[in-house]
Amino acid sequence: MDDTDRQIQVIKMEAVCIKNLKPFLDALAEEFELYVPRKTGQHYVFARYNPAEAGEIEFNNIRTCMPVKEFLFPLRQIAAVMPGPVEPQEVKPFAVFGLKDCDLKSIVALDMVFREDEFLDPFYVAHRDKMFIISGDCFEPGESCCCNLFDGQPFSESGFDLNVSKTRDAFVIEAGSQKGSDFLKKHEELFKPASSEMLTERRSGRNETQRQLEQNTAEYKLDSSIKEIMDNSTDSDAFDVEAETCVECQACTRVCPTCHCFYLYDTKRKDYFEKMQMWDSCMRLDYAKVAGGANPRKILGERLRHRLMHKFAYFLDRYGVNMCVGCGRCVDADAGRIDIRRILKRLNEELNEKQKAKVAK
Repeated sequence: MDDTDRQIQVIKMEAVCIKNLKPFLDALAEEFELYVPRKTGQHYVFARYNPAEAGEIEFNNIRTCMPVKEFLFPLRQIAAVMPGPVEPQEVKPFAVFGLKDCDLKSIVALDMVFREDEFLDPFYVAHRDKMFIISGDCFEPGESCCCNLFDGQPFSESGFDLNVSKTRDAFVIEAGSQKGSDFLKKHEELFKPASSEMLTERRSGRNETQRQLEQNTAEYKLDSSIKEIMDNSTDSDAFDVEAETCVECQACTRVCPTCHCFYLYDTKRKDYFEKMQMWDSCMRLDYAKVAGGANPRKILGERLRHRLMHKFAYFLDRYGVNMCVGCGRCVDADAGRIDIRRILKRLNEELNEKQKAKVAK
């Protein structure tokens, strides 16, 4: 039995329910700095939970527009000082409520990058080790949601400490780790056992959401594996055509939960120097520029090609998983209306034409 099997067994053993979320969230806030989704316009963002606030917290039907990497890989932080070493600041235990399966998969991808044995990032680890994850089922996928195209689904089976599912009369909560199990046992007076009817209703809800998702993404279904499509697209002009509307806003990489490029720059203080680490974007013109002034990716189409190759080829070759989790944030945020689903579909059609031409010969 592998770790995933053990984790799923724990989940099935510890299904409980609660009528209202507030007592549950209040208990979490006693132990952690708790962040919950708040609706702003049509989107959700994370905000610090205040137990003194009245009213029920809204259970988010869809992932937030903020990527979870903001909690683990800050936009800007001190990486080194001279003279003298710099140690990661102490991070207080914190919990994030309302993460979705695409968010959990993005954390897996970030762990692969920042927790590699050979390249362990102490700043990332300092945050990651103090994080308590409360995921939740999706029940109204958005137009940009496409996790099913990248081996995802609208509910989580692993990668969380606790998972919350909404039913008609209550919320079903399951443990997915020892930390989650310990929390439920510590606060067992808050919960009741989840009935078989609740679990059946939850299963039906998950199936219906999956059906909605499949229907929403039907036009973007691919005939070949993404790896095969990308490996056969190096000479495609699709990237140049699709990049014609790009305004180089870099929003696609900023909101992406798995993009992790950063640059380092020095800042002079009164009696020492700081080396700052800040998010970077491969869509930025000077991203690939070298010290002599040469730039192998001056053209936007070349940068777009590199971005997709990193997600669907290079990362897959190194770590065995796609770097895209299908959250759709880049589709929503991109000012140039660039849609990776449309690009992949176009590249897939080009591959089909190549294969037909080869057979015809």
